[in-house]
Amino acid sequence: MTPKTINAHFDGKQIVLDEPFELNPDMKIVVTILSEDDEREDWARLAMQSLERAYGDDEPEYTLDMIKEWNPDYERR
Repeated sequence: MTPKTINAHFDGKQIVLDEPFELNPDMKIVVTILSEDDEREDWARLAMQSLERAYGDDEPEYTLDMIKEWNPDYERR
């Protein structure tokens, strides 16, 4: 069987799978405990990887003077 990742949570008494999955007796499983900080870091890492794929090293720098049409609804921060 190929490995499958399933989200789960601890309800205070037992680990509960977040989606249906049939577990057979003596089936080997691996449990990884994520703290809230670990999960936040995982999402940040995923976001950075996605940005790196979207913008290559040869991506040009765009300056404000290159804008042809301003968005009047945009609030500059």
